[in-house]
Amino acid sequence: MENGTEKEKSKFLTSVNGPSLSEINNTVAIPASNSFWKNLLAFSGPGALVAVGYMDPGNWVTSISGGAKYGYLLLSVILVSSLIAMLLQYMAAKLGIVTHMDLAQATRIHTGKKLGITLWIITELAIMATDIAEVIGGAIALNLLFGMPLIVGVILTVFDVLLLLVLMKLGFRKIEAIVITLITVIMAVFVYEVAISQPNIPEVLKGFIPQKQILNHGQLTMALGIVGATVMPHNLYLHSSISQTRKYDHNDEETTAKAVRFATWDSNIQLSAAFIINCLLLILGSALFFGHGEELGTLTSLYDALQDSSIAGAVASPLLSTLFAVALLASGQNSTITGTLTGQIVMEGFIHMKIPTWARRVITRMLSVVPVLLCTIYFGGNEAALDNLLIYSQVFLSIALPISMIPLVYFTSSKKIMGERFKNPLWVSILGWACAIVLTGLNIQLIIETLF
Repeated sequence: MENGTEKEKSKFLTSVNGPSLSEINNTVAIPASNSFWKNLLAFSGPGALVAVGYMDPGNWVTSISGGAKYGYLLLSVILVSSLIAMLLQYMAAKLGIVTHMDLAQATRIHTGKKLGITLWIITELAIMATDIAEVIGGAIALNLLFGMPLIVGVILTVFDVLLLLVLMKLGFRKIEAIVITLITVIMAVFVYEVAISQPNIPEVLKGFIPQKQILNHGQLTMALGIVGATVMPHNLYLHSSISQTRKYDHNDEETTAKAVRFATWDSNIQLSAAFIINCLLLILGSALFFGHGEELGTLTSLYDALQDSSIAGAVASPLLSTLFAVALLASGQNSTITGTLTGQIVMEGFIHMKIPTWARRVITRMLSVVPVLLCTIYFGGNEAALDNLLIYSQVFLSIALPISMIPLVYFTSSKKIMGERFKNPLWVSILGWACAIVLTGLNIQLIIETLF
């Protein structure tokens, strides 16, 4: 599958840095059976960890606020973003399975040291932006449920990494099972809340059709925030690594093709669940809060609005608010697991840093906790400031996305890197490059409009 120079590069990388996430790489057995369902079950799991990034707390304010401000208009943005995500995650999983390298390793091996370090810094900032949303969401959830001061909640999120270290000792399948359970909790909460909010179904369906007014500045800013919260740069690195956790004969093309096929099934099924949850968030915002968009800029204001009959109407109740906070806490915990793993992947892949696992995870967590902690202290625990930080972090993710998307499309479209059988078909490459170009253009437009 690899040949010539690329094969030598891969061997060199493996000898220097070892496989991605070596403690879980190639550890999950798959059945020898050709049964579709048995294989799907065996390969199911990595897609759930990836899907977590598409429903983290960063989505909540952007999606619900988008519904509250613009009704169902931006449902089409969630749809397009989810389709782009499915395409990119397919490429990411395939890259890892076929080349036995994650995206960070592959990028570093095809760039010089200086460029590799520069890309690592940008990627770390993107992960930090992702983790900021998780830290803020977890701290606010603890505050809403238990009255815990925000600064205490932020500090407690540092200890989430200890939970991950324990889970890693139990085996990767245990982590996958916990993540899937938490996703189920989140979906159940929002299915219930949307069901009792009685949304306008014809308007919901109409919202999936793109409209011209999305290109207006206010709508565009919110749309790019949704794209940034939906299509996550760090997930491309994560998926290219954890797709290698399944144990099979890597030298056999047929088993490799089987791994790619079922990894794609797993990814698309889990991302469909994430798509539904994101739609539910926006529909909830529109059905209950349309016309109150300016009043609902924070997670606490959303929590309060769910029990305020003057805003949410007859369905308002403390139960809705409590369920909202429980789902928020579940989302934050899920995202903690994946964000910390990704920090490890990019640190190892880009700069070949060799430090103990626990230290690496504490460092990656502290990189995101420190700015949130400073912001909390500076603004005296003002949640509005934290939520603004959360929203801007999502817009930054949208701007950072092409930096990881472009190498991914390039690598997976290359016959030299992927081999004839596994390189992207022409139509997939065209779609991938189109997504990269369009998203980059929209980001440039957003920056110009914001500055001038």
